Amino acid sequence: MQKIAILYDASQAVLSTFDLDEVLQQILIIARDYFHLQNVAILLLDKETDELYPRSQIGWDAGHDAVRLPVGTGITGSAARQKRPIYAPDVRNDPRYVESAKSTLSELAVPLMVRDEVVGVLDCQSENVNHFDNETIDLLTLFSTQASMALQNARLHSLERRRALQLKAINAIAQQTTAVLDLKELLSKVCSLIKHAFQVSHVSVLLKEGEEDDLFLRAHYGDLTPRIPEDGRLPAGAGLWGQALGSGKTLLENDVKSNPNYIGFYVETAARMCIPLVAFGQTLGVLILDSSQRGAFNPNDTQSLESVADICATAIQNAYYVERVKQLAYLDGLTGIFNRRFFELRIAEEIERARRFGAGMAVIMVDIDQFKRLNDEFGHLLGDEVLRQVSSIFHQQLRKFDAVCRYGGEEFAILLSQTNPQHASAVAEKLRRSVEIWQFPGVPRPVTISAGTAIYPDHGSTRDELVKAADAGMYAAKQAGRNQACMAPGLSIQHAAGST
Repeated sequence: MQKIAILYDASQAVLSTFDLDEVLQQILIIARDYFHLQNVAILLLDKETDELYPRSQIGWDAGHDAVRLPVGTGITGSAARQKRPIYAPDVRNDPRYVESAKSTLSELAVPLMVRDEVVGVLDCQSENVNHFDNETIDLLTLFSTQASMALQNARLHSLERRRALQLKAINAIAQQTTAVLDLKELLSKVCSLIKHAFQVSHVSVLLKEGEEDDLFLRAHYGDLTPRIPEDGRLPAGAGLWGQALGSGKTLLENDVKSNPNYIGFYVETAARMCIPLVAFGQTLGVLILDSSQRGAFNPNDTQSLESVADICATAIQNAYYVERVKQLAYLDGLTGIFNRRFFELRIAEEIERARRFGAGMAVIMVDIDQFKRLNDEFGHLLGDEVLRQVSSIFHQQLRKFDAVCRYGGEEFAILLSQTNPQHASAVAEKLRRSVEIWQFPGVPRPVTISAGTAIYPDHGSTRDELVKAADAGMYAAKQAGRNQACMAPGLSIQHAAGST
């Protein structure tokens, strides 16, 4: 009758709720009350680390509930390894015993099995020596099958519920990202949505750009402390993201400290997942999820996250197309370089970036000397060709992330990112010298320029202040005889060449 009563109560516990913690607690209460146990616990198996960890317990001493036992260690670890009950009638005489309560004198560990696979251990402890007789051991073994069923049912329900929530999250991400065509806004939204939907510590997007072999951190969102700034450069073939890109497959590492290829750009990262971003067969970059908790990522979530990555990659590709269309509106039709409209947009971004990160930036205003006279002497067709070639010289001499714009007529505006007065002055002089020595076909005399340079924040902190200062420098160059590169008034740095 006792056997029937125990099995009935255990069955009711299995059917009463799908909440895993509630099921486990009810099983422990039944085991404690029916078998008069002082300490009873259920330890679950972490397949990633092959360790047992207590998920629910009654009666253990404080501090022991955080223990992790490798399979094969202790009475419980031996039961998991051998897939059969292990009994220690007197733990004082059993070298395998690992203490969880000082009062324990006998211990019985019964593996919890699902289809011949160990999922955990029911650990029963008593303050009495030889507390468990053969009948009790048989009964607890039978009882463990009910506990295993309860555990499996709760896990399946939890998995289904998790997948339902993930499907809902995927749908929400798809709806919200397809409506955003601005790349910066899109990436910011992607990171925020994924972090909240999948409950990770931090989400980052690394993108390839142009002919560069490196990746750039274009957006991130979360709770971790960055080691590199936004827009920071990272080698495409390095780290875990390099492995993911090289294989074209998702890479999951639940213990980054154990992986020699790990490169961290957040201080607290303990686990990482890297998912290549691929749209229409083109690899755009990689989506990175970081967690501060070791073992945080469940391999069962990989498919859902890959679906999210595919949605994001398509949205990023669409944003690229829109960006290209926008750029056409920002290009000068004659020279092919950026126009004044783009300059007005970009200078605001550069000033904001310099303000946020404490990095300098500079504006160089350039004018082709006596260009009207050149047009009058040689005609407008040759004048147009001079404009094109001067634009090409500037483009070749500048860094890829600097911007050269046709400001109007024969005047150019150049934006230098992350620079200082010495470098900006040297660039202006290099441009002046490059134009001076260039042989312009059909023009029998040298073509020269005058340039004025203004530095943020030395000459101003707004667009108007910087342009006005750079114009003043250019005017000073003209007044000094042309073919000069002058710093705006207020700084002593100045490069000059003899006038023509």
